[in-house]
Order: sequence, then C-alpha cells, then structure tokens
Amino acid sequence: MTSVGQQQQLKATAPWRVLGKSVRGAAHERKNSPNQDAICWIPKSGRGKSVVLSLADGHGSDRYTRSHIGSQLAVSTSTQLIADFLAGQAAAGNLSLIKRAAEQWLPQALVREWTRAIKEHLSANPFSEAELDRFATGSSAITPSDHAATIVPYGSTLVVAAVTEDFILYLQIGDGEVVIVSDGGEVSQPLVKDERLFANETTSLCAVDAWRDFRVSFQPITREKPALILLATDGYPNSFREEAGFLKAGGDILHTLRAEGASKVRDNLESWLVHSTTAGSGDDVTLGILYSLKPSMVRRPPKSAGTAKRSRGR
Repeated sequence: MTSVGQQQQLKATAPWRVLGKSVRGAAHERKNSPNQDAICWIPKSGRGKSVVLSLADGHGSDRYTRSHIGSQLAVSTSTQLIADFLAGQAAAGNLSLIKRAAEQWLPQALVREWTRAIKEHLSANPFSEAELDRFATGSSAITPSDHAATIVPYGSTLVVAAVTEDFILYLQIGDGEVVIVSDGGEVSQPLVKDERLFANETTSLCAVDAWRDFRVSFQPITREKPALILLATDGYPNSFREEAGFLKAGGDILHTLRAEGASKVRDNLESWLVHSTTAGSGDDVTLGILYSLKPSMVRRPPKSAGTAKRSRGR
C-alpha cells in the first residue's frame, strides 16, 4: 500500500496520457463504405491530471444511414459534457455525491446532449430523397414524420472512461469493451456484462429511454491507480479467436510502453489495428489507451552521440 506522501508524489509526477486510433474495417474498404467508429479525447494534448476518452460505433446497417455521423457526435458531445462535469465537481470533495450524480444524472444528460446535436445536424442537413425512400421500405420501415426517424438513422454505441486524480468513471451503452491493467499486470473489467448483447444485437443511443441502458462504474482511487485502461469498439475484440487473447492485449501494450516507450505504440498502433481487421473481424477497429506510468517505468530515449560529447567537454 502506498503512503499519502507517495500518492501525492505519484499524482504530481505521473499524469494521465492517452493514445488512440481508429481504422476503417477491411469489409468497409471493399464496399467503399465509411468508417462507422469514432474516437475523441479531452484535453487534445492527450495529457493531464484529468482526461476524458470516448469511443463510439455507429450501427452501419441500412436503417442507420447516418450512424457514422452519429458516432462522431456521440464522442464529441460526451467528452465535452463529461469534461465540464469533472470541472464542476473538482471542488465538491464528496465522492459519494459525485458518484450519485454520475450514475443518475450523467446518462440522461449524455443522451439529451447527443439528441440535441443530432437535431441540429438534421436541421442543417435534411434527409435526402434516397434516405426518405429507405425509411419507407423494408420490415423496419419508419416515416420521416416519426420522432424516431430523427434519431434512429444516427444510431450509435458509446464507451467512455474519465480519469482524475481521485476517481475513475466508466460509462457504456452498447457493445465494445473496457479493460483495466494494474501496475502488477492483473487484468480486470470494470463494467458488468449486458446479457442482451449477442451476435449483432446491441443497445443504442437512439433507443427510447436510452439512458436506462447505460452501465456505469465509479471507482475512487484509494490505493494505486491502474497502470493502463484500454477501450475498444467491438471490431477489435472480435478479431481475436478467444476472449483471453483480447484480454492479454492490454498487458502486452503496457509491457511495450514500459520497455520501448509511448512512441513505439503510437507509431505502430495503426498498423496493428489494420492487421486486426484484415486478419480478423473485417469490421472497423478503434482502440483508446489511457495510461499512467510511474517515473521509474517511463523509458527515456538515450542521449545522442553529439549530446554525450558536449557533456564530456564541459
């Protein structure tokens, strides 16, 4: 167990950092369809005492003609809303009250803000004739006058992790995965499984009373904070033959961060994800990585020969 002094030193010297990437799925490449995934984080620098990371996966089937836009709006509205929420709670000092607000208020606020952004986008970009024709046909036909027709075409999932010095907040609606890796390499998942998610079925931001389908986990940092938190849209875990392989990926990434530095992960992340979709699911693949390494674990680049010569000459 770390002492209070050690915790304060850790907070001062080991900020949260974020890495992330989204790639279009191999199947979508062949069909020339857009990437339905989206990723966003605040602050944009990807470094801070508080960081919010959001991933979303638009549904992509014929009924959801604008889900690639819906996922983009999901990550942009959720990161800003939760960043504002964290800033507003900074002086509260009462984790019980923050937890209650996160569980009871945030899901409704997230759906409300996403819906507002959808309506704003639709007002500026009315449905095309082709989209209206699609609404009027098929077994899941809806009419453009329905309230559902405003929201359903933008249908998307959402996965969020918000990290601070004092607590970590996870929120999720729909499929996707969140994995925690401890400093000692233990892997866990902070959110309970939603048994309704199987095959291609998922809960969604576009559902009636969608806020009720959010899974929320609030974790105070009472001892040592996680070394790494991994967020993924379902295209990434579905690229593994077994769940164990996916769960091991978080530990592998942590090992690479420690052994070879963040630049190694950053420079190779896109190619890793392209390989995952090509050899695996064929779906869009998005991965977000939050990490906070102890100073002793941060790999520093070696000095150049020129720097070494100047040092010896002094």
